Amino acid sequence: MNKQLLFVKRPEGEADASTWSLVTNPIPEINEGEILVKQHYVSLDPAMRGWMNDAKSYIAPMEIGSVMRAGSVGEVVAAKKHPKFKVGDFVSGTGGVQQYAVSDGTGYYTVDPELAPLPTYIGTLGMPGMTAYFGILEIGKIKEGDVVVVSGAAGAVGSIVGQIAKIKGCTVIGIAGGTEKCKYIVEELGFDGAIDYKNEDVKERLKEETPKGLDVYFDNVGGEILDIALSRLRMNARVVICGAISQYNNKTDIKGPSNYLSLLVNRATMQGMIVFDWTDRYGEGAQAMGAWLAQGKLKSKEAVYEGIENFPETFNRLFSGEKLGKLVLKVIED
Repeated sequence: MNKQLLFVKRPEGEADASTWSLVTNPIPEINEGEILVKQHYVSLDPAMRGWMNDAKSYIAPMEIGSVMRAGSVGEVVAAKKHPKFKVGDFVSGTGGVQQYAVSDGTGYYTVDPELAPLPTYIGTLGMPGMTAYFGILEIGKIKEGDVVVVSGAAGAVGSIVGQIAKIKGCTVIGIAGGTEKCKYIVEELGFDGAIDYKNEDVKERLKEETPKGLDVYFDNVGGEILDIALSRLRMNARVVICGAISQYNNKTDIKGPSNYLSLLVNRATMQGMIVFDWTDRYGEGAQAMGAWLAQGKLKSKEAVYEGIENFPETFNRLFSGEKLGKLVLKVIED
């Protein structure tokens, strides 16, 4: 049997258990040219909250009654004359929150569990890692000596952004919530400084950590912290808009920045980035980050929880901050 999590209600504000329904159906049969994937892990990402809204975005909104959209990694357990995949292959794609997924292979690629644990392929070597890699290098255009500030710095994307910036010779300041996370990004990941937005005055601390201003701000949170960062821009600074997790559960309109004229004064740029724009270069990103992982220059951390039935409470850890690194849910039962 196949346990599936169906999306049944568009949430207003924070999603809760009523947003989804857990159902059990027979494992589906496959047709010629299709594969059946036994899914081991699914990815939980802040972007999933936006997919639930019935609004125009970079990807079509989820339909009521569909399997909850999610990145996944697992093993091909059946294949009918598929040109690319065979039984025994481990693959990653967008299989959704279910234990078994049928696909024609579109968007899937093989992964090697001997080279890295499976959760890494939906974390550092998956969408979050690619977001960090192309966001900070292609949009942030970092160069040696830059002062880089990252919000959501202990999360799946922010933690990788900061480490890549360090590898490239930048000074890196992370903004995170809580003493534990701030200690983690400095002592384990090598950030040069940390600001605890839950217990410190972000505006004053950012002045202290960036006395001459900042060259790149990588934004994962939006809201007030984005506004504060804009006040610290140096000449020709770059602001990367990756996410706005502080705003996703708003029941009112999203609040935009009031310090935007700093972009004009400092001839700075602010640009949004979506990882799907770089799909043709994922191999390049995976090769570079895989090498850094092997060399010990890059650390990958996954917070793995178990049980498809625990999806709702695990998902909301994205917004409560009760996790370090990439949030992953194991959906298959041993």
